[in-house]
Amino acid sequence: MAQLLFLLIFNMLPTLVASIHNSTTGGCAIIRPPRDGGIRYRGLTQEQIRSVQILPVDYEIEYICRGSRVIVGPKVRKCLSNGTWTDLDLQSRCLLLCPRVWTSLENGRVAVLPPGPPVEGTILHYTCHAGFLLEGRNISHCTKLGKWDSPKPLCVYDRNYTGKKKLYIGALFPMSGGWPGGQACLPSAQMALDLVNNRSDILPDYELELIHYDSMCDPGEATKLLYDLLYTEPIKIVLMPGCSSVSTLVAEAARMWNLIVFSYGSSSPALSNRQRFPTFFRTHPSATLHNPTRVRLFQKWNWSKIATIQQTTEVFTSTLDDLEQRVKEAQIEISVRQSFLTDPAVAVKNLKRQDARIIVGLFYETEARKVFCEVYKEKLFGKKYVWFLIGWYADNWFKIKDPAINCTVEQMTEAVEGHVTTEIVMLNPETVRGASNLTSQEFIAQLMSRLGGKNPEETGGFQEAPLAYDAVWALALALNKTVAPLRAKGRRLEDFNYNNKDITAEIYRALNTSSFEGVSGHVVFDAQGSRMAWTLIEQLQGGSYKKIGYYDSSKGNLSWYGNDKWIGAGPPADQTMVIDQYRYLSQKLFVSVSVFAGLGILLGIVCLTFNIYNSNVRYIQNSQPYLNNITAVGCVLALAAVFPLGIDGHHVHRSQFPVVCQFRLWLLGLGFSLAYGSMFTKIWWVHTVFTKKDEKKEKRKHLDPWKLYATVGGLLAIDVLSLMIWQIIDPLHVTVEQFTKEAPKADLDVLIQPLLEHCSSKKINTWLGVVFGYKGLLLLLGIFLAYETKSISTEKINDHRAVGMAIYNVAVLCLITAPVTMILSSQQDASFAFASLAIVFSVYITLVVLFVPKMRRLITRGEWQSEQQDTLKTGSSTNNNDEEKSRQLERENRELQKIIQEKEERVTELRSQLAERQALRSRRHQSSQNQNQNHSAPSPPSSQAEPPSYSPGTEQHSLPPSFSNSSNLYQGEGKLSRNHCHNSRLPLLYK
Repeated sequence: MAQLLFLLIFNMLPTLVASIHNSTTGGCAIIRPPRDGGIRYRGLTQEQIRSVQILPVDYEIEYICRGSRVIVGPKVRKCLSNGTWTDLDLQSRCLLLCPRVWTSLENGRVAVLPPGPPVEGTILHYTCHAGFLLEGRNISHCTKLGKWDSPKPLCVYDRNYTGKKKLYIGALFPMSGGWPGGQACLPSAQMALDLVNNRSDILPDYELELIHYDSMCDPGEATKLLYDLLYTEPIKIVLMPGCSSVSTLVAEAARMWNLIVFSYGSSSPALSNRQRFPTFFRTHPSATLHNPTRVRLFQKWNWSKIATIQQTTEVFTSTLDDLEQRVKEAQIEISVRQSFLTDPAVAVKNLKRQDARIIVGLFYETEARKVFCEVYKEKLFGKKYVWFLIGWYADNWFKIKDPAINCTVEQMTEAVEGHVTTEIVMLNPETVRGASNLTSQEFIAQLMSRLGGKNPEETGGFQEAPLAYDAVWALALALNKTVAPLRAKGRRLEDFNYNNKDITAEIYRALNTSSFEGVSGHVVFDAQGSRMAWTLIEQLQGGSYKKIGYYDSSKGNLSWYGNDKWIGAGPPADQTMVIDQYRYLSQKLFVSVSVFAGLGILLGIVCLTFNIYNSNVRYIQNSQPYLNNITAVGCVLALAAVFPLGIDGHHVHRSQFPVVCQFRLWLLGLGFSLAYGSMFTKIWWVHTVFTKKDEKKEKRKHLDPWKLYATVGGLLAIDVLSLMIWQIIDPLHVTVEQFTKEAPKADLDVLIQPLLEHCSSKKINTWLGVVFGYKGLLLLLGIFLAYETKSISTEKINDHRAVGMAIYNVAVLCLITAPVTMILSSQQDASFAFASLAIVFSVYITLVVLFVPKMRRLITRGEWQSEQQDTLKTGSSTNNNDEEKSRQLERENRELQKIIQEKEERVTELRSQLAERQALRSRRHQSSQNQNQNHSAPSPPSSQAEPPSYSPGTEQHSLPPSFSNSSNLYQGEGKLSRNHCHNSRLPLLYK
C-alpha cells in the first residue's frame, strides 16, 4: 500500500509543479512525450520547439507513435487557462497491436477487456454458443511484443447437445435520421422473435437472435456497421436493413458473402432489379406500387396535368421514373418536375411560378417538414392545391418541432391540411389470425405495451411495425422449411458460413415460395422479391388522417368510401382554368356607324337617281353623267362594306365567318375601283388634253366617251383579277388572335383568355402589300393629276375641279387609314371605327362635292329642260345659257374667218391688177419721152422726173397720187376688214 501511494505521488509531482509554475506564467509548460512516441507541435518549427518553454492557452498538441504502435489514451491535449493540459489524469501510451483475428470466434463470443483496440494488456475471454464446445484456452493476453500468449480456440459442434442452437440475424434499425423507423420496428421484430422462439413447431432445434445497430438511415454509417456485422462473430445467416438507401448498399454487397437480405422498410423501385440484387426480399412493397393508385386517383378526379418534387435519392428518382411512364400511358402530363438535395426553397418557388396545382411529393419525413415550411411561405396550399405524399410518415410528423425549419406548428398544420397519402396496407383490416396466431388488433395492443404507452404518432416507423413483425415470421418460416432439404443433403443451418452457397440457395427458394397470413395482410413475394399488397388512401382532415379508400392494383379495383373532404367546393382543377372569351365589336359603335352608312347609301341612291333623271340636261351631260353614275354605284358598294366589317362572331357562327370575310374584301375592293376609278379617269383625261402641245391638243379636244369607260373598266378588271387570284391561291379564312391572359375581378380560380377573330390568309401581308402598293400609287397619281389640272377649264368635263377635290380627300383618308388600321388590328373597336368612318367620310365628301353643286344649280336656275326643249326657247332665254353663247360665238368666229379669207383673196387680186397697169403705163411713158427728145427740148427735172416702178414691197408715197389713193383705199379696206374682225367683233364675242 505504501508503495502504491509512493508511485502515485511520484507520478503526480510533475503535474503539481507544472501547475504551480504555469499559474504564474499564463501558459502551459512543455510536457514529455510517451515512450516510443513523440509530440506534434502545430505551427512551430524545430528551432522554436527547442527554445520555447511555455505554450499559450488553447494551444493543442498531438501524440504520435513510432512504427506499428498505436496511441492508447488521449491522443490530443489542450492547454487550459489554469496552466494545465487536458486529461492529465489519463496516461497516453504507445503500444503494439495484437492480431485482431483473435477478437472474433466462429459460433462463439469474445469479450474484450478493456474495450478498445487489442494492445498490450488486453485480455480476451472466449465462450461458445449453445450446442458447441470450446477447444483451447478460454482466455488470452496481449503481450508487450504484440502477440497473444495462447493460440486462438475453436468452437466445435457438440453432437451430444440436445438444446437449441442459435441462428443470428444481423439487423440495421434506423433509430434516427431521415426515417427513424426503428423506433417501432425494432420492438415489433423482437416481439416476433420471442413468439417464434417459443413455438415448438417452428425451428424446434434453433433459437433466433437479433444483433442490431442504429444505421441512422445513412449509407455512410451503414457501411461501417455492415463491416462490423460481417467481420465480428458470430456469423449472421440473414441481414435485415431498414430504409432504402441502406438496403441498396447492403443488398449490393451481400452477394459477395452469400447472404440473404430481407428488408422491412425499403420501398425503392431500384431494389426490384434481380440482376443487381439477386438475394433481396422485402415485406415493404415497392414504392412503384403507389403509382398505379396515384394514376387511378388522377383519373377519378379528372386531372390531366400534375407536378412533382423529389428529394435527390435513388429511391425517389426511380419511383418518379416509374410514375412518369405510367402517367404517360394514361395520357397525363407532368408539367413541372423539381428536385432538391437538402434545401427545397428554390424547388417550391419554381412550383409556384409555374402554376403547379396537383403536386406529388417524394421525400423523407425530415425533408417533408422543410418542404411544407416553404409551401407555407409561398402560399402553395389551400383550395387550389392538392399534395400527394408518402403515407409512411408518423401521423404527427408536421407537429414535431424541428430546428431545421422556422415555421410554427400552426403554420405547418395549415399548410398540410387536405393532402392525400397513398400507403401500402400495412395492417390487415380484417380480423384474421395468421401464422403468429395474432389478429392485427391484438398485435397493435401488444406493440403498444412494449412501447410503454408511447404515443404512436410520435414513434417513427409505427405504421411499418407490422411489416417488420411479418419479416421475422417470413424468415422463421423459410428457415424452418429448409431444415428437411438440408438434412437430406447432410447439412444443417448451423453449418452456414459466408462461403456456403447451398444453404443460401435453399433459404432463397423457401422465401420465394412463401405465402402466409400475417398481421399486415397476406404475405407473398413476386419474382423480384417485392411484397404484393393493397394500397391505402388517406386524407388529412382537420389535423388527422382519415381513410378514404383502398386500391387493389393487381385487379384494378378501387374501394371508395366517399368521405373525401376539400377546402373548396370539390377537387380543385389541375391548372388554372382558362376560359376563352372572344372580343366582339361594340354594338353601340356598330349601330351608330351603320346608321351613317345607311344614310350614305340612301344619299348615293338619291344622287344616282338625280343624275340618271337629268342625264339630258346639257350641264349634266357636260359632266360625263355615266362616269358620275359609276362613282355613285362605287360609293354605295363601299358603304355596304361597312356592314360586313362590323359583323363578327357575335352575329354569325364561326363556320359562316369566311363568307363575311369575302363580302368585306369584294365590296370594298369593287367599291373603291368604281368610285375612285371613275374620278381618276376624268382627271386623267383633263390632264392628258390640256398639258400636251397645241397640235396634239387640237386632236384630243374631241372626247370619245367610250375611252373613258374603257379606262374605268380596265382599272376594275385589274382589281377583279387580282382579288380572284388571291382568293384562288390563298383564300381568306378565320384566324384567332390570343392576348395575354387576364384575371377576373372575382376570387375565382380561372383566367380569361381574350380571343379576337380576324380575316386572314397564309400570306396576308404579301397580298396586302401588293394591293396597298397598287392602290397607293393610284392615289398618289390622282393627287398629282388633280394638282396639275386645278387651273384648267373645259366644257367637256365641267366638274373636274370638284373631282380633284374629292380625290384629295379620298387619297388623304385612305393613305392615313390603311396603316393605322393595320397597327390597330388587335383593337377591334378602334380598327373598325377608323376603317368605317374613313369609308363613310370619303363617300360623303365624294357625293357632296360631285352631286350637290349640280343639284343646287339646277334647282336655283331652273335648268331642268333637255337639249331638244332648249332649242325651242327664245334668244333671250338662250343668252342666259353660257354654253349656248359659247357655241354661237364659235359659229360667228367661223363665219368671220371665211369673210376674212375672201377679203384677203380680193386684195391679192387687186394688187395683181395694179401691177399690170403700172407696167403698161411705164411702157407708154417711155415711148412718149423718146418722141419728145427727138422733136423738142428737154423738160425741167422736177416736172419730167420718172416715177419709180411699183413693186409689191414699195412704200405708198412712191406711187402716183391717184394710184396711191387707190392703193390706200384697198389697203385701208383690207386693214379695216382685219381690224373689224379682230378689234371690233371678236372682243364683243368674248366679252
